[in-house]
Amino acid sequence: MNEIVALYKFTNLKKPQHIQKVIKARLKELSVYGTILIGEEGINGTISTDNPEALSQAISFIESIKGFKNLDLKFSQSTKKPFIRLKVKLKKEIVTIGDTSINPNKEVGEYVDPQDWNSLISQNDTLVVDTRNDYECSIGSFKNSINPKTNKFRDFPDWLEHQKFTEKDKKNKKIAMFCTGGIRCEKASSLMKKNGFENVYHLKGGILKYLENIPEEESLWSGECFVFDERVAVNHQLDEGSYKMCHGCRMPITASDIKSSKYIRGVACPKCFDKTTNKQKLRYTSRQEQMDLAKKRNEKHIGPKEEVFN
Repeated sequence: MNEIVALYKFTNLKKPQHIQKVIKARLKELSVYGTILIGEEGINGTISTDNPEALSQAISFIESIKGFKNLDLKFSQSTKKPFIRLKVKLKKEIVTIGDTSINPNKEVGEYVDPQDWNSLISQNDTLVVDTRNDYECSIGSFKNSINPKTNKFRDFPDWLEHQKFTEKDKKNKKIAMFCTGGIRCEKASSLMKKNGFENVYHLKGGILKYLENIPEEESLWSGECFVFDERVAVNHQLDEGSYKMCHGCRMPITASDIKSSKYIRGVACPKCFDKTTNKQKLRYTSRQEQMDLAKKRNEKHIGPKEEVFN
């Protein structure tokens, strides 16, 4: 069984390059895989191993670094290996909203524990906003939440600008925000506060922590939750969900999509078939063939790029 942890923390770092090097070296020693982003504003990532002790040591090591104590952690398991390599990258933003003046280390909304979330979002004067991308919202979300229909997180400020909230709205409306693991809604809450909203809330630990803590019979979550690894999505029990991934466009696909004439394994799906050129399809076909050959030889292949977006 593969043990997985999604982690993040906003904190001020003075030497992210040094931290990048030491984390990469230690996780490599422990044979821990995944993707971690390091920047002056903190850390964000998801890591995994089939050795629980190694994962525990990796977390302890990261939390021993100044500024990383008490990381926000979300645990899950998978029979499928979610990552095939380790990447520790330096980034200007650990979650990209496109405006470095938005700083959760200075100002954020109010954290809401999963146990208190249902009560907040059930109130008539609360606007519930999903800060994830449109393709994530399409496979699951909280009931009656607003989907900004963004293609990427950096589109969120444009969505906010076009809502035309009045000064009265900013003073009186309750804005409850959520995302996969808490990092995007936390940063979005900082944006909202910067724009003058007074009553801003965000789900602590995100959807993953909610699913971990709230019994399904009490849940206001509907559908599955997209995750940025080979599992594609998880259900309410945090088990691997029913979706697969198109390695042409990195979008979730259903069993119905797979039956389509526009589905080519590892190459294209109905969502992207008409958007890619023949040259791209040939390149993706070659990549898939190499992946299949590597699997037959029981070898690793780098495969499509992996992302991190808690």
